[in-house]
Amino acid sequence: MTVFVFDFFLRQLSNFGKPTVRAMAMSVRDFSPELARWMLEVPWLQSLLAILFTIGAIYLLGWATSIVVGRRLLSLMEALVERIPLVTKVYGSTKQLVQSFQHRPDLQRVVLIEFPHKEMKAVGFVTETMRDEEGGVELAAVYVPTTPNPTSGYLEIVPKERLVSLDWSVDEAMTFIISGGTVSPGRIRWGAKARSNGGTDEGPDGEQDQAGSAAAPRPGTGAGHPVD
Repeated sequence: MTVFVFDFFLRQLSNFGKPTVRAMAMSVRDFSPELARWMLEVPWLQSLLAILFTIGAIYLLGWATSIVVGRRLLSLMEALVERIPLVTKVYGSTKQLVQSFQHRPDLQRVVLIEFPHKEMKAVGFVTETMRDEEGGVELAAVYVPTTPNPTSGYLEIVPKERLVSLDWSVDEAMTFIISGGTVSPGRIRWGAKARSNGGTDEGPDGEQDQAGSAAAPRPGTGAGHPVD
C-alpha cells in the first residue's frame, strides 16, 4: 500500500511538471543541445526534474502566501474563482467550513451522535446550537464528515442531551475520519454517562429511561442534508 501511494503521488507530481521541463529543454537547446536532448529523451531524468520543479513550485506558493504580495495575489485568485458558476458554490462552502474550524474554537467540540440509526454512532463536530421555538429543547447542528474526504458529509440536527462528548481534539478526529478509523486516539466514550448534559442514564439492559427516550428522535427521521 505504501509503495502504491508513493508511486501514485510521484506520478502525479511528474505529470504536473513535465510540460515545464519540456519548455525548459526547448529554451536551452540553442546553447546546450546535449542537455536539451537528455531532458527530452531520458525518461527518469525528465521525471526527476518534473518532480523537483513541482515540489519547488508548491514550496514557493506556500512561501508567497505568507507575505503581503502573496496574500493579495491569493485574494485576486479567490475573487476570480468566486466568479465561476458552480465552482464558487463548492469553493465557498469548503472555505466556510475550514474557517469555522480555524477561527471558532468554541464550535470545535467533537461528539458522537446516533447515525445512521440508534444502534450505530458517527463522529461529528458541533457547528452551532439553537433552541426549538415550540418545546424549548436545546438542539445542536452537527456536521458529520465522510471518509476519506471530510469536506463532504451530512448536517444533522440533534437534541443536545443525545450528544456524547469526546475528549478528542479536532486533529485527532479528522485523522480518524480521513484514515478510515485505522489511526485513532485509542480511547472513546460510548455510553450514556458521557453525554454532554448527563440527562439520560442507561438501565441494566442498556435501554435508556423514559425521559431520555422521549427526547430522542426516531431512527431515520434525523435531518440529513449532504454538504458539498
